[in-house]
Amino acid sequence: MRRLFPVTPVTPVTDQTAGPGSDGTDREWSLAELAAAYAYPEQDGRPGAWLRANMVSTLDGAAQHDGRSQPISSAADMRVFGTLRALADVVVAGAETVRQEGYRPARSRAEFAELRRAAGQSPAPAIAVVSASLELDFSLPLFTSPLVPTLVLTGAAAAPDRIAAAEKAGARVVIAGDGVGVDPARAVDALVALGHTRLLTEGGPRLLGQFVTAGVLDELCLTVSPMLTAGDAQRIAGGPSVEVPRRFALASLLEEEGFLFTRYRRD
Repeated sequence: MRRLFPVTPVTPVTDQTAGPGSDGTDREWSLAELAAAYAYPEQDGRPGAWLRANMVSTLDGAAQHDGRSQPISSAADMRVFGTLRALADVVVAGAETVRQEGYRPARSRAEFAELRRAAGQSPAPAIAVVSASLELDFSLPLFTSPLVPTLVLTGAAAAPDRIAAAEKAGARVVIAGDGVGVDPARAVDALVALGHTRLLTEGGPRLLGQFVTAGVLDELCLTVSPMLTAGDAQRIAGGPSVEVPRRFALASLLEEEGFLFTRYRRD
């Protein structure tokens, strides 16, 4: 990250500084500074979770190109991606996103080890896969050799043989719905019951849309990629629309090489 656009009532958004304690020159933010900038809010001892989403979108609204987010991302975007993961207790992703993006277990990173220890977190965040059908390849490292056991969120009516296959591979199956599918609000509650309160979802669009519709999304970290793709790629959130658009407030805005790293919180 090279520039911060402070969001305050008295500072024009066009003012540019290099970051905390800036001397007015461009420089790359350290991982520690990024971690401080994206720290989860203090919950003041209150129970419950903070669910943030991390997504990327082109200027014309595409969340993917050829089915993946990597072509519209950047090195700076991946630094933010890694920082957000390092701050989270658990990373929640839909089954299709896990398949398309080739998810692997989250890894422990030395740069964030002390921060996680101080927060009482495991060495790496757990990955939680949301799947109704459980048609997942349980032979993959995501399930067989994670640093922290992978969670599989599904409904009570999921096929027993697929639940057994997930558990045999070492995954922990969490029921978060009465039928085949997962109820978004119950998924959040189930993760809280496991001790996970710093929640991060990386989509995909259908899952994010479900969280939005259920009214459980607290924060959106959206990278605006300076690219145009046209075509019919998905937006960052899909599914049925909400009855009344939900208002979020801009919390911070970073920029590097034309990529904008926005952070919006529930208003």
